[in-house]
Amino acid sequence: MGSKSTTKRADALRSIEAIVQAATECLGRNPDASLSEIARAAGVGRVTLYAHFTSRAEVVDAAMSRALDRGNEVLDAVDLTGDPLLALERYIDAGWHLVDQAQALLTAAQRELPAGRIRELHAGPAARVEALVARGRAEGAFRTDLPLAWLVNVLQAVMHSATEEIRAGRLNPDRAAEHITATALAAFTPPGTPVPEPRSGA
Repeated sequence: MGSKSTTKRADALRSIEAIVQAATECLGRNPDASLSEIARAAGVGRVTLYAHFTSRAEVVDAAMSRALDRGNEVLDAVDLTGDPLLALERYIDAGWHLVDQAQALLTAAQRELPAGRIRELHAGPAARVEALVARGRAEGAFRTDLPLAWLVNVLQAVMHSATEEIRAGRLNPDRAAEHITATALAAFTPPGTPVPEPRSGA
């Protein structure tokens, strides 16, 4: 009996994994991807999908969580120590790719999930940027006349805008990190201080 139960549980976990992976990929290409399309991509039937997820919102939530977990793994490897300006450039160089990859998925999440849930899912990346900006402010590299949360929001908004410009054909992806960095440095530099040139070559 225990063996059958274990096998059923293993089968269920494989189905859930396949569904979440398929949702991440399908919604990452098309935020309007249907549950039927996601089920087909996962190699399961709609009945199986609904056995594990009761709504489209739950599927989108799971996919967004997966994408952000993987993004956090990438950002965990980015060196954010040392000169805050160089650390910011390294963060942007790694982070904007993640934003670009998840743009369609975020669109799906914004349609299906409450704003509070989206903020909760982004808490990890937001905390990482907040810590970097706070350190830069303490060391005199970043401005202190604007709220910390506002500066973090500005950086996130610029990265999202860059992905939209790429899709519109107005920005070369190879220049995106450079443009984002130049804009962020201009926004973060203390008033009256010359805006530094990007230095990492990223």
